[in-house]
Amino acid sequence: MMRALDHIEEWLITFLMGAATLIIFAAVMHRYASGWAIPGVQDWLLGLNFGWAQELCIIMFVWMAKFGAAYGVRTGIHVGVDVLINRLEKGNRGKFVVFGLLAGATFTGIVGTLGATFVWENGAHYAVFKLFGLDTGDLPEGPTTPDLEWPTWIVYSAVPFGSYLMCFRFLQVTVSFLRTGELPHHDHGHVDGIEEEQPLTAPGNEDKIYRMDDDLHPRETDGEERK
Repeated sequence: MMRALDHIEEWLITFLMGAATLIIFAAVMHRYASGWAIPGVQDWLLGLNFGWAQELCIIMFVWMAKFGAAYGVRTGIHVGVDVLINRLEKGNRGKFVVFGLLAGATFTGIVGTLGATFVWENGAHYAVFKLFGLDTGDLPEGPTTPDLEWPTWIVYSAVPFGSYLMCFRFLQVTVSFLRTGELPHHDHGHVDGIEEEQPLTAPGNEDKIYRMDDDLHPRETDGEERK
């Protein structure tokens, strides 16, 4: 179940990023190519409507950002200033880490709830009642987007969905940390598919002072001082 959720999260982010890139590329090429005075071709290009492209890409990037934030919590991509936390004793460090994770879960849970309330009152209430054939009464149908004319509540649904998923990821990381004492870590210098080269000083330990295994700044080792 969890693995399926992870895959859906990754596929959704990948699809939104790739599709938005292609749409932007097509819209820009259409804009420039429409200015070329090529008989027949120019008239055909001018007849194509790409006015919706910008609005759609904005919507796709909003959804990608919300779900990407949840992915970042799960994989440890988010950047944080943890120099002071890492200098604490193990027990105190764990307490601060758990407090920070639970604070993140609380905040995203509140944002998700407020977002869900806004979406419900912005037209989702009307859409659900209409879907099940219930009397909509005086319920507002809700506004639509300017170009695509989509109900705005669908667009704004990224806030509750993304925030609740992010809240769940915070809780998931909290449980994992309590069990193992480890947080998800992402190497920002690593590129998938590219093998890491051995350091120039290998196989010795001459580069030991440059390593940051404890997430702190480089320091002198073995009682030796850097000149």
